[in-house]
Amino acid sequence: MNRVTQVEVLSGLRLKVTFADGLTADINMEPYIGKGFTAELLVPERFAEVTTESGGGIAWPNGFDACPEFLRELAENKQAAA
Repeated sequence: MNRVTQVEVLSGLRLKVTFADGLTADINMEPYIGKGFTAELLVPERFAEVTTESGGGIAWPNGFDACPEFLRELAENKQAAA
């Protein structure tokens, strides 16, 4: 199921996300953060404000979010490359 149930901040701009079906992945958000309104998330304290949202994705208080389908694709691509 493409619903993030838990998100944990790792070092740098990486997140550990856990999906409802138990899949867990370390996702690097660096390619998606740093320009425009996402620049403030380069500050570690701001990046650490990430939470899960009711739609199953993740979001930050500044309005930047990532849908569960996108995160699932990143997680599965990472596993396939391993």
